[in-house]
Amino acid sequence: MKRILTLCVTALLGFSLAAPAFSEILVLPDGKIEAAKLPRQPHRGMSMQQVRQEFGPPVKKLPPVRTAPGYPTINRWEYNGFIVYFANDYVIHTVVTRLPHADSSAS
Repeated sequence: MKRILTLCVTALLGFSLAAPAFSEILVLPDGKIEAAKLPRQPHRGMSMQQVRQEFGPPVKKLPPVRTAPGYPTINRWEYNGFIVYFANDYVIHTVVTRLPHADSSAS
């Protein structure tokens, strides 16, 4: 269990280095920084089957990332607006790549 947790943390840290290149960060009025969230997105612990049932098939399945022997392979599914990261067929993280923007004609 400790090895899986270590792997997940290592994978998330590794992916987080690339995340600023394609994710949006929100700075809230109180000055806190928070990762962008969608009103509806996959959450940690969902199975691949649950994600497919709720969000449909991915636009693209990215190549799996193989880690050290004995650790799970990280799979990534790309959807319009987010990428879902899986370890052992379960969501470990969702990265928002594009937030829906409000209609600018409403001003």
